Amino acid sequence: MFRIGHLSTFYHTSILFLTKKEFMERLGVELRWRLFGTGPAIIDAFDKREIDLAYLGLTPAITGIERGIPIKCIAGGHVEGTVICGLNSLKAYPEIDLKEFFLQFRGKVIGVPAKGSIHDVIIRGYLEESGILHMVEIKNFQWADQIIEAMKKGEVSIAAGTPNLAIAVKRFLGGRILWPPDRLWPYSPSYGILIRTDGPHDDKFIREFIGLHEELCNLLREKPLEASELIASLVGVVDADFIYEAIQLSPRYCASLPEEYISSTLGLMKVMKRLGYINREFSRDEIFDERFIRELHQEKSHY
Repeated sequence: MFRIGHLSTFYHTSILFLTKKEFMERLGVELRWRLFGTGPAIIDAFDKREIDLAYLGLTPAITGIERGIPIKCIAGGHVEGTVICGLNSLKAYPEIDLKEFFLQFRGKVIGVPAKGSIHDVIIRGYLEESGILHMVEIKNFQWADQIIEAMKKGEVSIAAGTPNLAIAVKRFLGGRILWPPDRLWPYSPSYGILIRTDGPHDDKFIREFIGLHEELCNLLREKPLEASELIASLVGVVDADFIYEAIQLSPRYCASLPEEYISSTLGLMKVMKRLGYINREFSRDEIFDERFIRELHQEKSHY
C-alpha cells in the first residue's frame, strides 16, 4: 500500500488519477489517497509518517525539510498558481505596476491559505518588500471555502490563492482578478511531487508514477475540456465550465524540473528566510532529487 496526500485543487493530476482506475492498476500497488486543506497540513502528515508521497507547494516542503523530515521533490506539476482577486475597487493589472499595486493594500484585510503556503509566502514577501507588511492584516485559512465565506461576510476584501479560488470569487461573489498568476512570481512552484526518501517505494514505482503523472499533465495542457469533464464527473460540486476556466487561468502543466522552476524555488526560499519561516538556506540537492525526471523527461519543459 502506498499513501498519497493531495489537495482539492482541480488541476493537480491527483484528481485525474482518481478518475482513471486503469492508471492505478498499471502501478500494481494499492494507493490510498488522503485529502488535505493546505500544504502545511500535508507536512504535518509527512512528519507523523501518515503519508509516503504528496502533491505539495514547494514552500511548505522547505519548512518540512528544515524540520528534519526526509522528503525531496522528484517532479514538478504546475507553475504560477497564485492569483490575487477581490471585491473592491483597487487598481489592477495592467493599470499599474506590481509595486504600486501592493501599496494599495495598506489598511486592507487579505485572505490567504495557511501560513507557510506558497500563496502566503509570495504575498508576505511582496508586502515586506514594499515596506507595508505591518500595515496589512493577513488572515490565514485552512480551507479555501473559508476565504469565500469571509468575503461574503465582508471580513476580507482581497484574496490570494489558487485559480480555483479566483474563479469562485468571480462566479459566486461577482469579484474580479486583480493580478494574474503569470505576472506575479515567474515560475512559482505551485506544486511538485514530494516523496519520503525513507518510504516503502522502489525506483520502479517512482518511474511509473512520474510517467503517469506526466501523461495527466499533458491531458490538462492539450485537452483541457476533456480533463475538465473528467474532473467534474468525480467532484460533482462545480460544473466542467468552472473547472475549465480554472485550468486555463494558469495553463502551465508539466512533470519536469527545469532550471527556471528550481531557481524560482530557491528565490522563494530566500524570501522565507528573510521573513523568518526558516533559519537557514538549503542547497538544491537538499530540496530536489532530479535523477528520475532527468531520465524520464529529457525533452524541453512543457510549462
